[in-house]
Amino acid sequence: MDKPLRHGYTTGACAAAAAKGAAQMLVRQAEVAEVTIDLPAGVSATFPLHGRQFTPDEASCFVVKDAGDDPDVTNGAELHATVALIPSLSAGGGAVVIEGGPGVGKATKPGLAVAPGEWAINPVPRRMIEQAVRDALAASPTPVRVTISIPDGELRAHKTLNARLGIVGGLSILGTTGIVHPLSAQAWTDTIDAALDVARACGCQNVVLSTGRTSELAAQHHLNHTATDPATGERVLLPDEAFVMMGDHVAYALQSCARRGFRQPLVACQFAKLLKIACGHENTHAAASELDLSHLLGWAGEAGLPEAITATIAPANTAREIVIAANFAPSLLELVCGHAIAAAQRHAPELSPQFLVADYGGAIAFHGRPQGL
Repeated sequence: MDKPLRHGYTTGACAAAAAKGAAQMLVRQAEVAEVTIDLPAGVSATFPLHGRQFTPDEASCFVVKDAGDDPDVTNGAELHATVALIPSLSAGGGAVVIEGGPGVGKATKPGLAVAPGEWAINPVPRRMIEQAVRDALAASPTPVRVTISIPDGELRAHKTLNARLGIVGGLSILGTTGIVHPLSAQAWTDTIDAALDVARACGCQNVVLSTGRTSELAAQHHLNHTATDPATGERVLLPDEAFVMMGDHVAYALQSCARRGFRQPLVACQFAKLLKIACGHENTHAAASELDLSHLLGWAGEAGLPEAITATIAPANTAREIVIAANFAPSLLELVCGHAIAAAQRHAPELSPQFLVADYGGAIAFHGRPQGL
């Protein structure tokens, strides 16, 4: 019998725990081995504290993030908190000022949960940190400054989409419940939402959803050489914010587009992903969807595709094998794109998506572009 997967804790929960531990040591002038905090999910959690240091004016410690059985780039990261007295602050008694330090990113684009120029500490984690510190300080009237840092945060951020979203210099402090559920895909879907919010805030009229970096690069090259202003006919360059990496989460990304008013998104993908989308799969990952080539054979027969194309389908083992054997025939791509559009509209009926199909050499083999891009 398979063991149940372990849940973990968000960067926001770990930062709040470290901040509470540092605040307690500052007040007590004694080491604190662990702290318990209340999480937004409605439960409490206890965190061991490491690197404990204190003086009469400040204290610091860190919590090692445990993401449970979730494959998370922040697993094992050290969330450091320093709590320092700032008696000269004029903000009034008991103020808690929260800042980022090394390894915590800053926002540079609009549309995120924090404004440009602010530390990438999202609202819920910020409230968690403040409440945890206030609980530790109790009735102390002295204002404090809380600094959250992640020593290797900038290095870890290179493995995320933070830079694309306009978060530079490190990781974000995230989490709405405090708990990381293993394999929940929430990190991906949250990133899709954030990327679309940035695109909208930056004035993008439309977006390009990509299943992978290869397809995205092909789409960027193609569109930035063909996109024109409908009013003037002049070539226009699409901003980076218009390109959104959706990975395998096609249904979620389309529905997220609909919620934000992007009615004619382009979807860039290779043929195998296109076929999975056409078959109606909400998620195109191999673990979440099977590629049933019999659907394609049936569609090809119904559409009366040339025998040279249909003959390649029945004996094939992969979608890639078929499209290469068919030499990316426009009739084949148009057929599957038509079914993909119909399937996409079942996920988000108000949309009119079109598809860019990338070949295996970094070019676009088929382009169906909606108006206004």
